[in-house]
Amino acid sequence: MKTIKSMFGKGLVLLLAVLMVLTGCSSDSETESAGLKKPDYKVDKETPAWKLDKRKETTTLTWYVNADWWNADFGNDFVTKQIKKDLNIDVKFITGDDTKLNALFSGGDIPDIISLFDANAPIAKKANTWALPLNELADTYDPYFHKVAVKDTLKWHELKDGKTYGYANFSNTQADYDKGVIPATTAFVIRKDVYEAIGKPEMKTPEQFQSAMTKIKEQYPKLIPFGPSEAFGEVLQDYIGVPLETKDGKFYNRNLDKDYLTWLETFNGVYQKGGISDDSFADDNTAMEEKIKSGKYASMLISGIPQKGGALQSFKTNNPGSEYIAVDGPESTVGNAPTLNQSGITGWMMNYITKKSKDPAKATQLFTYLLSEKGQTLVTYGIEGETYTVNADGKYEYKPEIKEMRTKNPDQYKKEYRFGEFFFFGHDKYNLLSEDSTIEATKQMAQWGKGKLVPHFVLEGTNPDQGTPEARSFSAIDTEWQKTVVSMVRAKSDKQFDKELKSYEKFLDENNWNKITELKTKKMEQNREKLGMK
Repeated sequence: MKTIKSMFGKGLVLLLAVLMVLTGCSSDSETESAGLKKPDYKVDKETPAWKLDKRKETTTLTWYVNADWWNADFGNDFVTKQIKKDLNIDVKFITGDDTKLNALFSGGDIPDIISLFDANAPIAKKANTWALPLNELADTYDPYFHKVAVKDTLKWHELKDGKTYGYANFSNTQADYDKGVIPATTAFVIRKDVYEAIGKPEMKTPEQFQSAMTKIKEQYPKLIPFGPSEAFGEVLQDYIGVPLETKDGKFYNRNLDKDYLTWLETFNGVYQKGGISDDSFADDNTAMEEKIKSGKYASMLISGIPQKGGALQSFKTNNPGSEYIAVDGPESTVGNAPTLNQSGITGWMMNYITKKSKDPAKATQLFTYLLSEKGQTLVTYGIEGETYTVNADGKYEYKPEIKEMRTKNPDQYKKEYRFGEFFFFGHDKYNLLSEDSTIEATKQMAQWGKGKLVPHFVLEGTNPDQGTPEARSFSAIDTEWQKTVVSMVRAKSDKQFDKELKSYEKFLDENNWNKITELKTKKMEQNREKLGMK
């Protein structure tokens, strides 16, 4: 699930400093997990502990989510009501940003559970100083955890002490890719009415693409032929299949790939003819979604399709026959197949039980519950007979009234049911249980992407470690590239395009790029070793 990411920068560097003070700068070898008290119930490796824990009093857990946008409500929608009932818990969510998280640690008011969005941030690398190891929690409080947790995911997130402290959602393993259980979330889409009006042209080559955009500009002057601007970086690189590494397995700067640069030149040509709006480079997510809802973009190369599903569905519902559809868009000029990316083995959201947890037993039960088939089914579909039925083909189907609410009143649907939102331990494979797991507006897009996903495991977590000189250089280079790619697409001439590119190449030379490349290549080798890749 490749979606919104919480950025970890200076705030978490400061937080790391606070942690080092609080923990006395403990080394990995010196740090021991807090002693775990035996539970009041007898554990059974064949039975989840929430069924064995008969305590009558309700346990309240505090759960910090490092995202201001998280829905902090608990116990009022269908999903969290059932979690509350089954586990006899109440959850008090706290939301915030790096500054808020820093304040929690510096004040010593650490919650029971913490969810972060960067497994490679300093705070995550130092989790052994403030979190409890999941394997020990499971052994003590809920051995059933070992049945529902994915071993490859646990192994991937091991720290140097050989223990795993955080569990990731949407952690996709090689087995998941091999089974085809991961939906593609990237596609080139175009309004159906526009596509038909311009003659359903092929848009695979630079010439074909530019021709199609010109036709749109001529026939639909009020529309933006192509947008938004999120397409021009890794999304485009993956879409046209830019190699992930060199032929001898070393780090490859995909930004300088000739095939990719050819397509950036193509988009620059579209821009020069008025096919890409300057506003597209300034629009935030809200502005972008509003333009999707109104069908302002004639075509888009978009990623994170599920997160744009509401806007896509809104346009489809209000404009039948004009909905966005996925078609074959830009193709590699040198014959590469697409390498669409999705959430890799690192996953997205990291979940930890802290050493300050008032009830680590109940927190462990919650982790196991949400990881189990029962929990995954609940947060995705609800309860059989109440919110969904199983048809003759074994597929899950929402009840008609729920389908109707989701289509006609998505805000009410989110408030009353919250299916698909409570995704702390979510996994894409559960979406395969139903045709209803994706909304109508995105089904065809997901179907188009089948067979086009390629794991990017080898590149995961290969950026220089935060706080190092190479990390500072890499951050500066990344920022420079973000500016450069926009300037290249918006260049007023071929000469300016080339000038921007040469400026970026010079910036690489001036900022220790060779050393960064060596570090990334070394980390790629470590990834192969960790995963047993050739």
